[in-house]
Amino acid sequence: MFVFFSHSTMIHLTHISKQHGTRILFRDASLQILPGSRSGLVGPNGAGKTTIFRLIVGEEEADRGEISCAKKTVIGYFSQDVGEMNGRTVLAEVMSAAGEIVEMGMQMREMEARMAEPMDDAEMAELLARYGDIVEVFEHRGGYDLDARAKAVLSGLGFTPEDFERPVELFSGGWKMRIALARILTINPDVLLLDEPTNHLDLESIVWLEEWLASEFKGALLMTCHDRDFMNRIVTRIIEVAGGGITTYSGNYDFYLQERDIRREQLLASYRRQQEMLTKEEEFIARFAARASHAAQVQSRIKKIEKIERIEVPPEQRTIRFTFPTPPRSGDDVLHLQSLGKVWPLPDGGEKPVFSGLSGTVRRQQKIAVVGVNGAGKSTLLKIIGGATTPTSGSLSHGANVSCGYFSQHAMDILHPQQTVFEAVQEAAPLENIGVLRNLCAAFLFRGDDIDKRIGQLSGGEKSRVVLARLLIQPLNLLVLDEPTNHLDIQSREVLLEALKNYDGTVILVSHDRHFLRHLVDRVFEIDHGEMRIYEGPYDDYLHSVRQAEAGR
Repeated sequence: MFVFFSHSTMIHLTHISKQHGTRILFRDASLQILPGSRSGLVGPNGAGKTTIFRLIVGEEEADRGEISCAKKTVIGYFSQDVGEMNGRTVLAEVMSAAGEIVEMGMQMREMEARMAEPMDDAEMAELLARYGDIVEVFEHRGGYDLDARAKAVLSGLGFTPEDFERPVELFSGGWKMRIALARILTINPDVLLLDEPTNHLDLESIVWLEEWLASEFKGALLMTCHDRDFMNRIVTRIIEVAGGGITTYSGNYDFYLQERDIRREQLLASYRRQQEMLTKEEEFIARFAARASHAAQVQSRIKKIEKIERIEVPPEQRTIRFTFPTPPRSGDDVLHLQSLGKVWPLPDGGEKPVFSGLSGTVRRQQKIAVVGVNGAGKSTLLKIIGGATTPTSGSLSHGANVSCGYFSQHAMDILHPQQTVFEAVQEAAPLENIGVLRNLCAAFLFRGDDIDKRIGQLSGGEKSRVVLARLLIQPLNLLVLDEPTNHLDIQSREVLLEALKNYDGTVILVSHDRHFLRHLVDRVFEIDHGEMRIYEGPYDDYLHSVRQAEAGR
């Protein structure tokens, strides 16, 4: 996370070249960020998206080219590396990013006190001019409502008023990421750089951030994001980083996908025409090179083809498909919930009730989303179904021949630190052929040498992808998935979505990816204030029912 005070209303990266070791990220690439523009940054893993952010804020330098930025622009950068956080309350940590604005407020008060003292006209005129300059910047940066804005942003990101005064050390890594995001949003920068802002947010916070960016934030935005719906709703321009170049597309993410395919077809057609022309010219040169009567024509054609700028076709991004092993057939009734309840014990000896009286039946091949506000008990219900905890009251019974696999973000303890990624996946399906295992690893972003990385060297997100891959290669007929799309890019989410749509078993999942839910689920279990309501039909029907109920209230 970094805040950078620079010198322009518009950012230009002009003819940038950059490489890391032998890997060329950019070759003579350019892009510009216009005032008020909303841009999504896309491209395969390792293409250089984060490097663009780091170049803009000065954390890295280009090998060649120029980065320019005109006067007094404030750039706010949210990255996945939040750094150390301790010694302050949540609110103080968020306000600390606005130190310059707070300092301006103090200067204004000092100037106001001086204005009440006697001084000559020239001195007063100079003081009023400086005061006017500071007030203008203070207003532009939202100084008058700084405290209210910080609290509103924290509330939108899921913090309660009681949390504001709690020390930051008491919060988990995911909640610290939210605090870091709140710091950047509160300073109200002219240019906002967001690297995966939705990674650690639940659905309510994602919807709040979407609305805040659309209605409250007036500056320019450049972001990477794996949430397709979020990207479609916010951006009006896509900047693609791939193959050493930067290409800009007008429109949202869905439009970009269509336009990219059209442009590639046009490029391939131009490439084929050029190749045909070159072949004819080269045949003419070869045929008449030895004839003195054609010497002038031959030389003319040699010069002609030397001057031609050759069309290069970038390598196509390989589409990976993953197919589940055929699971054994379960009985038609997969699960039966009867008055299910859960109470968690608290450290002080008290109890925290989560839900009670949950009843319902899950039938074979249903794809069910469990939804509800943060803390409603979604993950607790999945833990009970997946066998990771027991209910406090009521009962859960499995149907005939049900084989259940449970995935959560905390299922890392099954991994052995000394194993490689490939060995960990192969261990779950020792009889599967190497090609299928490699394809599965690639679908979850382990490509090339990445499959030889040791588990102990992986990040938390990488480990969770290994756990997910291990689960999906097994012949299970009930999958219980708690946030399976976390730490997956858009392409990998599409691979998983297609696989689950074609999966012959039953799926119960929690996810904050609305595109994923919209295209997969045919039933919704909503947990609300400790009770469960069941909605028959797809996710969009559920949303429509909720909106109608809210309008009625």
